[in-house]
Amino acid sequence: MTTVRSGRDRTVFPLSAAETRDEVRRLLEDEFCPMPPGPEHIVVVTDALLVASELATNAFRHAGGVTALTLSVTEGALRLSVTDRSPVRPRMLRAPDALVPGGHGWPLVHRLSEEVTITSAAEGKTIHAIVRLAD
Repeated sequence: MTTVRSGRDRTVFPLSAAETRDEVRRLLEDEFCPMPPGPEHIVVVTDALLVASELATNAFRHAGGVTALTLSVTEGALRLSVTDRSPVRPRMLRAPDALVPGGHGWPLVHRLSEEVTITSAAEGKTIHAIVRLAD
């Protein structure tokens, strides 16, 4: 995996959702809290890892893979951007059935993130999410 640092942003090119989680974990360790996190950090770190994992998994499963992952911790929040190869935007299923696999990740990303936006990229799209780490 290649890592590029630009100011406080860290851009990586993960080959799996696991590599994405590892990179988020490293960034949080460097910029937010020691790992393993103390009790006051466990929930927010878990939320950040879930959002990153869901976005990366969806990119690998439905959008041709992650072409870039950009991360930063600023103003008490994790800011992550996942770029993939597909111009197709994720959509919320009308009523996902809790007993049927699939369709739960995108609502989870929205529930755990303070903000989620999508921008078109040259060949695909970038999903930006902000996960609040501290008040």
